[in-house]
Amino acid sequence: MKLLIVGAGSTGGYFGARLAAAGRDVTFLLRPGRAKQIAAQGLQIVSPHHGDLSITPRVVTTGSIDGAYDAILLTVKAYHLDQALEDIAPAVGKETMIMPVLNGMRHVDAITARFGAKALIGGVCKVATTLDAEGRIRQLAPFQSLTYGEMDGSETPRLRALDAALSGAGFDAVLSPRVVAEMWEKWVLLASLGGVTCLGGGPVGQVVATPGGSAFILGLIDEVVAVTNAEGFPPAPAFLSLIRTQFSNPASPQASSMFRDMQDGRWVEADQILGDMVARGAQHGIATPLLNAAHTRLRVYQAGIGQA
Repeated sequence: MKLLIVGAGSTGGYFGARLAAAGRDVTFLLRPGRAKQIAAQGLQIVSPHHGDLSITPRVVTTGSIDGAYDAILLTVKAYHLDQALEDIAPAVGKETMIMPVLNGMRHVDAITARFGAKALIGGVCKVATTLDAEGRIRQLAPFQSLTYGEMDGSETPRLRALDAALSGAGFDAVLSPRVVAEMWEKWVLLASLGGVTCLGGGPVGQVVATPGGSAFILGLIDEVVAVTNAEGFPPAPAFLSLIRTQFSNPASPQASSMFRDMQDGRWVEADQILGDMVARGAQHGIATPLLNAAHTRLRVYQAGIGQA
């Protein structure tokens, strides 16, 4: 199976490098700057959990794609989605599967509108990685998984072929009949964690330790759950119980990637993770004052760094 990995940042670079090292037919679609960096030093993973890795991957840049791929793993940040869909168009054939692992759910409609519902495969990634100053991918925690499935929950021959390509490559590969529910649950986690840490101004434990911190956290989670319930995707009770337990630990160092990006002065996925949740709540007549405050905080931050 010919696999195209769109982006070689902390997510796409991690899973793509593991796949390439396991002998899969992997090509990376990169912007010129990242392509030049990788050509000079290779694609490097620094992982105390699963071992370091350095490869020299096959790379194409925009305009140099010469045919369709069997599957495309879309790993860009959500605010780069529109450009990414333009870039991958020459790689999309009649049977190409597009598996996005973006945050939120906006991308589902965008991909369907551009390439049709048939092209879309549901996807969820769980990995804690970041790019360091040298462009190396550093793994911050041991979990590493890709979950995927048909949007309607069916098991198809193409899905079994994708499962065979992704399995046995050094990370957890999970074919799931409830991938859409898992996409929504990941959004619940990201919106809750992002709202708590970005508005609270510190990791979960620091917020919990403040007077009123726990009530703030639980109130924000309740707003997120109210919206997702109204959208028809209620989180599983065990999943919600786990989140509430994790978010009640005063020793927790857990923080969202948006919070880390804010600390580093980087762009953030404010509209995709928080803004879209606020908008969907408004459509259902659900008040989300804490989510709205967190989104406003991030919009002010974005304006300060020149992000639209």
